[in-house]
Amino acid sequence: MSPGKSRSQVRIALIQMACGVDPSENLKKALSRIKTAAARGARIVSLQELFKTRYFCQTKAQKNFGLAEKIPGPSTETLSKAARASRVVIVAPLFEKTPTGVYHNSAVVIDADGKVLGKYRKMHIPYDPWFYEKFYFAPGDLGFRVFKTRYARIAVFICWDQWFPEPARLAALKGAQIIFYPTAIGWKPENPREIKLYHEAWETVQRGHAIANGVFVAVANRVGLEGKLKFFGSSFVADPFGSVLCRASSSREEILIQDCDLGLIERTRREWPLFRDRRVDAYGGIASNA
Repeated sequence: MSPGKSRSQVRIALIQMACGVDPSENLKKALSRIKTAAARGARIVSLQELFKTRYFCQTKAQKNFGLAEKIPGPSTETLSKAARASRVVIVAPLFEKTPTGVYHNSAVVIDADGKVLGKYRKMHIPYDPWFYEKFYFAPGDLGFRVFKTRYARIAVFICWDQWFPEPARLAALKGAQIIFYPTAIGWKPENPREIKLYHEAWETVQRGHAIANGVFVAVANRVGLEGKLKFFGSSFVADPFGSVLCRASSSREEILIQDCDLGLIERTRREWPLFRDRRVDAYGGIASNA
């Protein structure tokens, strides 16, 4: 901790990358950026969704299952060494193959001592043109988890999860201070107006999660043109008031660094006592499709 820095302050980093076809090169790039982020004082570093590969879900191809890996496995071992060497927490989204041959879109949380605290498996799986994820991934079966890391209590959800209010609320109720959303979102480059509309909706809904739950929200997106999709970057961090504290470029690779004052969570909830005024007794119908 630097002199004069509050104990409630946690510096986080979001790694916004363009991905190539070689997973080993993408991992090497990510490790280099993690090291740079740590040198700049970051204590928690999040990579983007499926950071080791291009976004292969644009098509349905059996060969892409060959990109999956076991967790724990070689990637988590390498990342654990990096976490321990730099004393940083790492959020690392990977294409997971389970021992039973089931595949998940997952994220591993590695603590600052290199210990794997656990993983999250993406719960909401899209199936739309250029986002054929149900072809590859089974829905998550581990629930909405909160991880107590050395520096903060965090939750990790993945991309499509960010459009649903329930995960963020459940994470906040379990004590999450920062919600990380590793992401791979973009749109067809020939429709720039649609890209703008999608980007605005995407950012707005996540800022809403920050406000409604009084937490920090940190979103790491990829950038660049892959196949039919232009990934629009714009990774950002929002505070518990929903204010965007920092935002990355829509077209360049970046390491986004932001100090988060965790004390702001309590101050915000005192001003907006949303948890106090919840009417849990009246929400029974939320589990119904009616």
